Amino acid sequence: MNFDEEIDRRGTHSVKWDMMETYYGVSPGDGLPMWVADMDFRPPAPVQAALEAMVRHGIYGYFGDDRDALAALGWWMETRHGWKVDPAQVFTTHGLVNGTALCVDAFTKPGDGIVLFTPVYHAFARIIAAAGRRVVECPLGIEGGRHVMDFERWDAMMTGGERMLILCSPHNPGGRVWTRAELEGVADFARRHDLILVSDEIHHDLVMPGQRHVPMALIEGIGDRLVMMTSASKTFNIAGAHTGHVTIADPALRAAFGGRLAALGISPNAFGMHMTPAAYSPGGAAWLDALLVYLDGNRRLLDAGLNAIPGVRSMPLEATYLAWVDFTGTGMDEAEIARRIEREAKIAVNHGAAFGQGGAGWMRVNFATPRARVAEAVARLRAAFGDLQ
Repeated sequence: MNFDEEIDRRGTHSVKWDMMETYYGVSPGDGLPMWVADMDFRPPAPVQAALEAMVRHGIYGYFGDDRDALAALGWWMETRHGWKVDPAQVFTTHGLVNGTALCVDAFTKPGDGIVLFTPVYHAFARIIAAAGRRVVECPLGIEGGRHVMDFERWDAMMTGGERMLILCSPHNPGGRVWTRAELEGVADFARRHDLILVSDEIHHDLVMPGQRHVPMALIEGIGDRLVMMTSASKTFNIAGAHTGHVTIADPALRAAFGGRLAALGISPNAFGMHMTPAAYSPGGAAWLDALLVYLDGNRRLLDAGLNAIPGVRSMPLEATYLAWVDFTGTGMDEAEIARRIEREAKIAVNHGAAFGQGGAGWMRVNFATPRARVAEAVARLRAAFGDLQ
């Protein structure tokens, strides 16, 4: 578990490294990619061993018999999160963006409103719009420097034409670990407005020391409208396996979702189905525990550097490896902020406006990379905004 090892990912068809010049004009030759949400670390040894066993066998046919994978999923969720998963309620999808799209397809119709608490993961709005549904943005507030929910304001925004709420828990990009009370508020909001609640919990394992994630499935009285979405992909840096799990307790919702899955001919990715149970293991747990300590060190290093720049403030992070950074205090518009980061510092980051209302003037910065690169990014950013100091 040498997280300090700098692995050259250039020329490997990595979106994060090989596409940053296309999207941001930042050359992989001397640029730092801190945008796409994957890590520059190798996965746990059991995952690598599972893939090596597949290669030695040399046959890459259709995957079948998912009992081992579901047993590993159940062990992980009960051990790490106190949630007992019924394997009969679990579907396997090609990742959770695919899972979100299937939920939109199965539970809504064109023209329906789908509620997002913004700013939020940008793929949600993209999927909703592509499916001919309406994005309904409910802006998060900020109190004490962190995002908070505002149900009274949001109640007044509902028109009756909304059908679904997609929750990001923990929150991306703000890094909030929602409290049980907040999640109970979300459940009440969904019931009041008769919304199906899709809870994307892909970051649930990536919590900072002292924080604890509460699965929405543990909130009482929401099971008749709840869709739980989880995956090993973010936790163990295996997003390329395109494997996610959608767990639905309600029989009617489960039948509707299963029907769309069958109609679209979607079946599991064999590589992902070998990698996932290998990750959900004691070896994977030990790797994750070490990773979280390392990420917390990176977080503190990045925050200290960013917060030393006048007018710049990193939101206190409770989960994920994605810093959410407020540049509005510099008085610059987003174009100038981006120019300094991309042209002067040569760093690719996600522009905040892409995350919806409340994102303008902010940037999302991925610090899941060897610490030396984080230190280099801090030095470059402080130089790029040096005239403010």
